[in-house]
Amino acid sequence: MRCASRSRFLLLLDGGIATVSLAVCLLALLASDAGPDTSGATAVAVGLAVAQAGCLLWIRRHPGYALGVAALAGVGLEALCPQLGWLGLVAVPMAYVARLRPPRYSLVALGLLLAPTPWKLVTGGWRDLLLAVTALGLSWTLGELQRGQAQRRGERERQVRAAERERISRELHDVVAHHVAVIAVQAAAAEDVFDEQPEQARAALAAIDTAARSALTELRAMLHALALDDGSEPDGPQPGLAQLDALADAVRAVGLRVTLRRDGDGEALPSGVQLSAYRIVQESLTNALRHGHATRADVDVDYRDGVLRLEVVNDGPAPARRPGTTTGRGIVGMRERARLLGGTLDAGPLPAGGFRVHARLPVEAAR
Repeated sequence: MRCASRSRFLLLLDGGIATVSLAVCLLALLASDAGPDTSGATAVAVGLAVAQAGCLLWIRRHPGYALGVAALAGVGLEALCPQLGWLGLVAVPMAYVARLRPPRYSLVALGLLLAPTPWKLVTGGWRDLLLAVTALGLSWTLGELQRGQAQRRGERERQVRAAERERISRELHDVVAHHVAVIAVQAAAAEDVFDEQPEQARAALAAIDTAARSALTELRAMLHALALDDGSEPDGPQPGLAQLDALADAVRAVGLRVTLRRDGDGEALPSGVQLSAYRIVQESLTNALRHGHATRADVDVDYRDGVLRLEVVNDGPAPARRPGTTTGRGIVGMRERARLLGGTLDAGPLPAGGFRVHARLPVEAAR
């Protein structure tokens, strides 16, 4: 769902930029006295402008081919209307290529577009040459700056995911260790009474079966976590859904009105699922309190049909992004927790105001 929404947004963005580029070309062609002399030449120039702007709609998939088509269309525009700019508005797709490809690729493309610019000395003069070189140089610089920013953002998100996996693996370590300890104790008890008290031995074996199934559920999640053991372990028992009331009370004490609603027997779920659910609610309330400037938050916990659903809605604005943040908390960390359990998490502002976090954890699928 998120990928589809992002694809639609990028398509709309590219379409908007293409429309603006085409409008600029058409205005320059129709308003310039030095444009094409005949109606036929004007029609050709308009077609070339449409082709050059249309390249932006598929340049993300094939940047090299799109830039080549834009450059060829620009050659025709340069011949028909030199005053439009060097190769039409080829600087716009050049910025896209710099944004999508590393310098070793984009600099080659920039060099190929700059190589023929001395032709401007023939059709215009030094002023036109400097404008052509400057436009291409600025477009490449803009695209490269955006590429670097996106790369740094991706690296920060990878660090967030790695830190959250480390935290999850440490928490699950305690959960799984508890189940294994139960299995060991019950196995020893079954062995001691196996001959004299078979009913008690059967009860111990049933307890072993229950503990083993729960441990397998936690291990499936833990194997995805790519643990980075630093030797530190959290102290005390890990929280679960039963501790949400205490969490809500603690948040109310610092000024955020919290309403907590439950539906279904969520407290019977595996400990690892409860722990992740608790952390998601905890982080959502923390964001609302610290970054969202909210005054009220509604928490809904709903377990039915083998799926645990969490929803936290507050009346504050979207949390401000902090570019330097590298900890395992925040929306990226919550989304990673849900993903490791085979679920999903969506977070974003509401049309009528406020901010919503919705998580869906398929419990039965993890058993």
